[in-house]
Amino acid sequence: MWKTLKKEIGTYPKTYLFLTILLITGAFIRVYRTNILLGFYYDQGRDAKIIWDFLHNGRVFLIGPTTGIEGIFRGPWYYWLISPFYFLGQGNPVWPAVFLALTTVMAALLAYVAGLKIHSRTAGVVAVMLCLFSFHFMLSARWLSNPTPMYLISMLLVLSLIWIQEGKKWAWILTGSMLGMAMQFGSAAEVFYFPSVALFAFLNKDHLPNIKIWFWSLAVILVSFLPQIIFDLRHEGILRGEIYKFLTKEGSFTASFGEIIKTRISFYEGVFFSKLFVISKNLRTLATVSLIGLFVLFARRFITNKKLQPIIILLFAPMIGMFFFQGNNGNVYDYYFTGYYFVFVLLVAVVLAEFAKKRLGKAFLLIFLSAFIVDNFYITKSYITSGADGPNTIMFRNQLQAVDWVYRMSSGREFNVDVYVPPVIPHAYDYLFLWQGDMRCGQSLCNQKLDSQVPLLYTLYEVDPPHPERLEAWLARQKGIGIVEKTAQFSGITAEERVRIK
Repeated sequence: MWKTLKKEIGTYPKTYLFLTILLITGAFIRVYRTNILLGFYYDQGRDAKIIWDFLHNGRVFLIGPTTGIEGIFRGPWYYWLISPFYFLGQGNPVWPAVFLALTTVMAALLAYVAGLKIHSRTAGVVAVMLCLFSFHFMLSARWLSNPTPMYLISMLLVLSLIWIQEGKKWAWILTGSMLGMAMQFGSAAEVFYFPSVALFAFLNKDHLPNIKIWFWSLAVILVSFLPQIIFDLRHEGILRGEIYKFLTKEGSFTASFGEIIKTRISFYEGVFFSKLFVISKNLRTLATVSLIGLFVLFARRFITNKKLQPIIILLFAPMIGMFFFQGNNGNVYDYYFTGYYFVFVLLVAVVLAEFAKKRLGKAFLLIFLSAFIVDNFYITKSYITSGADGPNTIMFRNQLQAVDWVYRMSSGREFNVDVYVPPVIPHAYDYLFLWQGDMRCGQSLCNQKLDSQVPLLYTLYEVDPPHPERLEAWLARQKGIGIVEKTAQFSGITAEERVRIK
């Protein structure tokens, strides 16, 4: 493999120099100013507290973040994945956030490999550009949350299927591993990986594995669910009960989708093509019509390209399957498709590269990429260079500034903290006070009292434009608890020092 790689790079040095520049630039826009721009809110604080208990108190967990469906949880693999980076960063969330962002860069590199194997170097380079410089993909890469690794998982799954077609039957084990991990990191639509791979296996009967490979492929899937199975057995089938309820009693899947099909098709267009053109709706519409037209025009060539088969199956299976999905109160969010975004990009790249074989196609590709870069450049630049001082801005730096103010004002005195945030439960601030207090003073947490009331009280509250009445009600209650003596403003966060009313 090393000799092949060395020969490939030596034969096309300009291509790989350009690819290296793309990857470095893509990494830069994903990690630049993470210490300021990081979104650290409800989910991030909840996850960080669980990992803190694991690292500092040895509290082992068998389930991970919620799936968004009541009573159904993922396995702990996301927590296990980012725990080493919380450890290395001494509790700093920036470390795992940067790590997750870099996994999307690795996914873009694998998209190049997949594009090269499926079609050409042109397809690979186009795929990398679309993966790295889409504003939406950049923003998603900065999300400290469990769907982010799905970019890498999806590309590993695609490559494993291509390797199977090349006769590497051991790749079935990698396929099984990615199927299992997709269910641990994905949001919803990743469940359609299973029928996709089943259809792929049916269409590639000549490459089915032997019994030994089958055993290990199924074993890695089982291992991915093992923590949940153990948890379920220890808690009298609670997960099984919720899954059964979701599948049978709540009408999560239905065959009556006549009215849904129109809205879903429009939704799919917005979900996928908005990731290419975020500003100009006219460009998005033109790209949608052009790419679909080119796909139909070259359909015969694509059908005969067997290595494109996994891409088409993986991409269209969830679109069809989600016509029937009515779970989660009928809500379908765009991040449900995180595990399909780079698959979509690969198909777009192949369509453009195929057209680029013609002179007219080369011009179209150049215009397309130029329009894509311009459409995404300014909004990306604006985001990564934006200030954190707006009246409604709530970013990681603002939160740390507010927490730091409390510790400076308390000056070693015993104090309590009360926090209002729009999601009601202030997991983020619970963790930030825990982390910062431990960093400054160890287990004493600089005399912050968690289980008893003391005269000194600090109240922190975030702006809540959608529901100002909730914040007003909270502040009204605080007036009856303590008298404000000092106030500080940190963009959208207000910090107050109060003395309790006796």
